[in-house]
Parts: sequence; structure tokens; C-alpha cells
Amino acid sequence: MQKKNNNEYSSTLEVIIYPFLLISLLWSIYLIEQFYPREFIQLGILPKTIEGLKGILLSPLIHSPNDIKHIVNNSLPAVVLFAALVYFYHKIAAKIFFLSWVFSGLFVWFFAQNTGSYHIGFSGVIYALAGFLFTSGTIRKVRNLQGISLFVVFIYGGMIWGIFPLEERVSWEGHLFGLLVGVVLAFIFKNKGPQAPKYQYEIEKELGIEPPDLEAIWLENKRLFEEINEVNQNLNENSSDELKALFGEKPKIVFEYKDKKRNSKE
Repeated sequence: MQKKNNNEYSSTLEVIIYPFLLISLLWSIYLIEQFYPREFIQLGILPKTIEGLKGILLSPLIHSPNDIKHIVNNSLPAVVLFAALVYFYHKIAAKIFFLSWVFSGLFVWFFAQNTGSYHIGFSGVIYALAGFLFTSGTIRKVRNLQGISLFVVFIYGGMIWGIFPLEERVSWEGHLFGLLVGVVLAFIFKNKGPQAPKYQYEIEKELGIEPPDLEAIWLENKRLFEEINEVNQNLNENSSDELKALFGEKPKIVFEYKDKKRNSKE
């Protein structure tokens, strides 16, 4: 049974507090926008424009003020996937989260077509986290991480359709590039964070320790082993002669049964 390293996974408090802070920030900005005279949509990504560069950092925080479903649909996946990232990859969680945020937005700004529409919402980061968790859990030989990989497929497998231009007002480019960023990050950081336990021969190989040559040891000490066998054989024979002298040719073992009732007083 593999023992859990106390430093390998995050604490329960961290798993709760970080996703809570994230979702509180998203909803706070959404509620502020409801009472602010100017919409925050212009803080999103406008591809291939200087004006749209600020959206690389700000767009995940902005959701459509006239459609509450936008932020509602992003809230639960954001909490679940971010919590899984913090718990299972807490040593590299901050890097993965930051790189997912920045590069998913950067690729949208650079590669998406400029149709005059702003790209907003946290879904690009969600796709990046899903892509990272699924891919990382697949390529690492760690049972817990493989379980998370299956969980992502089972719960959020339907997200794959979001990378195709099926709906007019949905930023499929944000989903696509977010997913690709997550997959790439999984391979880049495959040697960071939780690792499968190694066998002794793997550790020795990494340290440059050659396994012993048993055949060479046998040939080198063959005469010594033969002498040891002869001594053991003589000891066994002598012991056998002593037993014959004491007990005869064949020692006999006699079992005697006594009835307790007959021997006891009535």
C-alpha cells in the first residue's frame, strides 16, 4: 500500500478557500456591473488590436451582464476543477492556473478572427484546467490522478463540443485554445508534482548503480560454496549417527491417551 505523503497533496482548507475566493471575485464583479452605468464587456479580448490586449488578463473576470446563465454555467466547473488542481497539484497549482489564464487569452488575441466582438468569460480557463487535469492524469502512473482524469471525462466530457463553432455567441476559439494550453502544460509539467512510486531497480538505475552479477559471484566463490556444502553434509550425517546411537535404527514416537474422567475422583 502506497503511503500518502503529507507534502504531496494540499490541505482541505486550501481546497475550500482558494476556489471560494475565485468564485467570490467573479460574482462580485458581475454584481458590480449590474449597477455600474458602463458595461465591462470592453475589458474583454478584441483580437489583433492594442485595445484588446488588456483582455488577456481581464476577460476571464467579465461575464455578460444581461445573461446570468453565462456566469452560472461557469461557476460550478470553475470551483470543481480549480479545487482538484489545488488539491492534487498544489506544488504547481499556482503556475498552472496563471499560465492557463494568460496563454489561453493570449492565443485568442493572436489567432482568433477579429469580428468586432469581445471575448469574455472564464470558460477559456475552465477548458485549460480540464485539459490539464485529464491529460496529466492520463500520462502519470498515479491512481488518484487517473481517477481525476476519468472524473473530468465523465462529468465534463460534453465540453468537447464547445471547441467547435456551433453557437454564434459562444467563443469557441477561447474554448479551443484553452483546451490546447491545458494539454501542453500537462506535458511540460509531467515531471513536476505527484509522481508514481519507483521500484528499487529504477532508483538504482538513476543513481548509476549496476545490479550484481550473480553468475560471476558464483564462479568466483564456487570452491567456497562447495566446501560449505560438504561441511553441512558431514554435520547432517554425524547428527544422524548420534540419533541412531541414542534411539536405535528408527526412533519411535508414542502417543498415549488418558481419560480424564477415569483418573478423576468421583
